[in-house]
Amino acid sequence: QVQLVESGGGLVQAGGSLRLSCAASGRTFSRNAMGWFRQAPGKEREFVAGISWSGGSTTYAASVKGRFTISRDNAKNTVDLQMNSLKPEDTAVYYCAAAAAYYSSASSRDYDYDYWGQGTQVTVSS
Repeated sequence: QVQLVESGGGLVQAGGSLRLSCAASGRTFSRNAMGWFRQAPGKEREFVAGISWSGGSTTYAASVKGRFTISRDNAKNTVDLQMNSLKPEDTAVYYCAAAAAYYSSASSRDYDYDYWGQGTQVTVSS
């Protein structure tokens, strides 16, 4: 059974930092693109960051570019999201996602991802 489990969420003040981690089990995703999405209350899920299977290419939503960094460790089957200079509008449930396609590129499209985690809450207070 494939599982993606997010961790690292919590409450932080505006301007602070958090590091989210996503651990995959049940299969390896070392040859698959992975990404992070988020959903705020009353809003649709939106793309945050994506990384190619090799880690050589990344893509970010305009709202987080320059503040967030996505990275992966294929040996550990994990993908992280370093979030700096957090703002109250970053408050959301953050989801990790993985593509089933091998050698996939970084993608901002949710339909490119086949596996999803349960999410971790990030709350940024003003």
